[in-house]
Amino acid sequence: MGRWGRQSPVLEPPDPQMQATPPPPTLPPRTFMRQSSITKIGNMLNTAININGAKKPASNGEASWCFSQIKGALDDDVTDADIISCVEFNHDGELLATGDKGGRVVIFQRDPASKAANPRRGEYNVYSTFQSHEPEFDYLKSLEIEEKINKIRWLQQKNPVHFLLSTNDKTVKLWKVSERDKSFGGYNTKEENGLIRDPQNVTALRVPSVKQIPLLVEASPRRTFANAHTYHINSISVNSDQETFLSADDLRINLWHLEVVNQSYNIVDIKPTNMEELTEVITAAEFHPTECNVFVYSSSKGTIRLCDMRSAALCDRHSKQFEEPENPTNRSFFSEIISSISDVKLSNSGRYMISRDYLSIKVWDLHMETKPIETYPVHEYLRAKLCSLYENDCIFDKFECCWNGKDSSIMTGSYNNFFRVFDRNSKKDVTLEASRDIIKPKTVLKPRKVCTGGKRKKDEISVDCLDFNKKILHTAWHPEENIIAVAATNNLFIFQDKF
Repeated sequence: MGRWGRQSPVLEPPDPQMQATPPPPTLPPRTFMRQSSITKIGNMLNTAININGAKKPASNGEASWCFSQIKGALDDDVTDADIISCVEFNHDGELLATGDKGGRVVIFQRDPASKAANPRRGEYNVYSTFQSHEPEFDYLKSLEIEEKINKIRWLQQKNPVHFLLSTNDKTVKLWKVSERDKSFGGYNTKEENGLIRDPQNVTALRVPSVKQIPLLVEASPRRTFANAHTYHINSISVNSDQETFLSADDLRINLWHLEVVNQSYNIVDIKPTNMEELTEVITAAEFHPTECNVFVYSSSKGTIRLCDMRSAALCDRHSKQFEEPENPTNRSFFSEIISSISDVKLSNSGRYMISRDYLSIKVWDLHMETKPIETYPVHEYLRAKLCSLYENDCIFDKFECCWNGKDSSIMTGSYNNFFRVFDRNSKKDVTLEASRDIIKPKTVLKPRKVCTGGKRKKDEISVDCLDFNKKILHTAWHPEENIIAVAATNNLFIFQDKF
């Protein structure tokens, strides 16, 4: 295992200068996928509840969270391919996509009845499932390329068709998701099965007909963006112009056009001439939500760099650098590791951004580079256990973070299937648990507390009893409502607020 997680870029051979490659062969219009526990109808637990009668806890007007649904099998025997690796709402929240380690993408659609209910409920049904990536093998480097979906990003919807980008370690794909409820037949030049008819057999004129069929959702690959990354892709981000997107690996960031698959522009390259001088890697990258020329990327040294593509074609020289000076009292052997930023997200307004390191989540103002304006400890009680977390590799876990639609709250995950929600206005936070014990009608989530020592209270859990195999790495917040999706191993929990 490398310094930055599963595989260090130092272990891979230097790559030759990237050359333009010919377009890949045309992909078939239809795809077939392997079944997973999250898509098998027999194993799907789609627990939609009516929370109208849920009792309200005393809350001084603050929001409390209620269970809405859980997706996925509840078997204890979990296969590695069924583990959810990313979660993403589309821009209006009507669709919710998940990717797993088996290379599959499952799309859920908001239930119209739950949306029209009073109060509105956040319930989703399976909309489409398809196999996005397959396992591959790089014969030149003798390396296996996993089919695991690292990221999913939606494009803005401009018509009834939906488009999304998905990526594994090496290849980004553009998918088209469309509906079809009509079938066309009675052609003169081809048979019903699509084969071209022999003109000599055409003896009469047929009038084409249209037949109504049950609604069919089709996912077809439209573009494949490959052969541009030597190291593992950790981020993709769609530009606000909806024409370009970036893909970032450990040492480089490439800019693509959605219509060009055989050429990309390298906009950031931090690879040193001598790989022994490598001191940091890129951990996450994202475009500004409104300024198409601005993007940010974070590094394993705890810094965030803002780049402006108008200043130079190669953005090795950043426009701004956000970094907080280290507190000397907290200096330890693990300081460099826990300061590595695992995720960075710009706010919907474009004024702020959040960054997640191992122990905390920070809010930055893009106008102030010296220090964050807000810092929220996520699980500070783990600072005394960094040695054991280093030995079991948990210290390299990459937790993600997300904003709510109004930029007033942020959310991130922790261990023991805990996740944290921070209110920026009231400066209050709550720790909640995605547990199978709560999948009952009218269940309101109870805040959880971790006891670090001394006498443990009734509703507290000792830090020594935390399960580090259960972790919330991937979360998503509905862009317009208080509906959140939390990935816990192979289960997807959906919660909504109750005032």
